Amino acid sequence: MKDHGATRSYVVTGGGRGVGRAIVERLLADGAAVVALDLDPEALAWTGDHPASARLVSVAGSAADQDVCDRAADEAERHGRLVGWVNNAAVFRDAALDTANAEQILDLITANLAPTVAGCSVAVRRFLATGEGGAIMNVSSHQAQRAVRGALPYATAKAAGEGFTRAAAVDHGGTGIRVNAVALGSIRTERYDAHLAEQGPELAAQTER
Repeated sequence: MKDHGATRSYVVTGGGRGVGRAIVERLLADGAAVVALDLDPEALAWTGDHPASARLVSVAGSAADQDVCDRAADEAERHGRLVGWVNNAAVFRDAALDTANAEQILDLITANLAPTVAGCSVAVRRFLATGEGGAIMNVSSHQAQRAVRGALPYATAKAAGEGFTRAAAVDHGGTGIRVNAVALGSIRTERYDAHLAEQGPELAAQTER
């Protein structure tokens, strides 16, 4: 890895829109180099002409794919010392016990949990390789503790993600790697509004309570 002096770099998954983009913008404002990873290439279009484009890299691909996460880590290390990883990517799709089979529900739970596992795996390996530690932030949800109707796979995955966070913190805290989770409340973003629209007025009203 090149010597970047005091430059710090981060990877933010789901960094193209909403909360993920806000995290990217905050890190850039703090002077860091940031890799925004997003499944949707169109969600990353804004990165090309950003005022901080010299410190901003976009990677299109699935955050659940460890090869894609490794590519994001490579880009981060080219721009600075990788010190942080934010697992923000999520999938908002419902599957109910009375209308979907177990396989469908488990697939959606996995779709939400896999990006956290893949991101943590890559981040831990990179931090251990440098011997300088680092920080991982897993974006959770209030639904991990208090589920709402119409989000069973999402709420289940977030609860599992918080347990995974605690286990990873215990496993790797002694090496200088901090693993934490932040449980967000409902935040009005483009994706959240689309999720409410799919639910219909009655269920959406319950979701927003």
